[in-house]
Amino acid sequence: MKSPCVKICRLDADNVCEGCGRTVREIRLWSSYSEAEREAVLSRLSARRALSGSAAD
Repeated sequence: MKSPCVKICRLDADNVCEGCGRTVREIRLWSSYSEAEREAVLSRLSARRALSGSAAD
Protein backbone atom coordinates (compact mmCIF):
# COMPACT_ATOMS: atom_id res chain seq x y z
CA MET A 1 0.00 0.00 0.00
CA LYS A 2 1.27 3.41 -0.95
CA SER A 3 1.99 5.95 1.78
CA PRO A 4 -0.52 8.80 2.15
CA CYS A 5 2.40 11.27 2.18
CA VAL A 6 1.85 14.27 -0.12
CA LYS A 7 5.30 15.82 0.47
CA ILE A 8 3.92 18.67 2.59
CA CYS A 9 5.67 17.81 5.83
CA ARG A 10 4.71 20.31 8.52
CA LEU A 11 3.44 19.47 11.98
CA ASP A 12 0.57 21.38 13.53
CA ALA A 13 0.22 22.20 17.23
CA ASP A 14 -1.06 18.66 17.88
CA ASN A 15 1.96 17.04 16.13
CA VAL A 16 -0.17 15.95 13.19
CA CYS A 17 1.23 16.39 9.69
CA GLU A 18 -0.58 19.16 7.82
CA GLY A 19 0.04 17.35 4.54
CA CYS A 20 -1.04 13.75 5.10
CA GLY A 21 -2.85 14.02 8.43
CA ARG A 22 -0.83 11.31 10.17
CA THR A 23 0.61 11.62 13.65
CA VAL A 24 4.38 11.53 14.12
CA ARG A 25 4.04 7.98 15.47
CA GLU A 26 2.00 6.85 12.45
CA ILE A 27 4.58 8.32 10.08
CA ARG A 28 7.46 6.71 11.94
CA LEU A 29 5.83 3.27 12.07
CA TRP A 30 4.16 3.25 8.63
CA SER A 31 6.73 0.98 6.97
CA SER A 32 6.45 -1.61 9.74
CA TYR A 33 2.63 -1.65 9.85
CA SER A 34 0.68 -4.61 8.49
CA GLU A 35 -1.87 -4.05 5.74
CA ALA A 36 -4.65 -4.02 8.36
CA GLU A 37 -2.81 -1.45 10.48
CA ARG A 38 -2.32 0.79 7.45
CA GLU A 39 -6.02 0.51 6.62
CA ALA A 40 -6.81 1.55 10.19
CA VAL A 41 -4.54 4.59 9.87
CA LEU A 42 -6.24 5.57 6.61
CA SER A 43 -9.63 5.30 8.31
CA ARG A 44 -8.43 7.56 11.11
CA LEU A 45 -7.15 10.07 8.54
CA SER A 46 -10.63 10.35 7.06
CA ALA A 47 -12.08 10.96 10.51
CA ARG A 48 -9.42 13.56 11.35
CA ARG A 49 -10.09 15.43 8.11
CA ALA A 50 -13.81 15.45 8.81
CA LEU A 51 -13.22 16.83 12.32
CA SER A 52 -10.77 19.47 11.16
CA GLY A 53 -12.84 20.50 8.16
CA SER A 54 -9.91 19.85 5.83
CA ALA A 55 -10.76 19.58 2.14
CA ALA A 56 -7.65 17.51 1.39
CA ASP A 57 -8.23 14.00 0.04
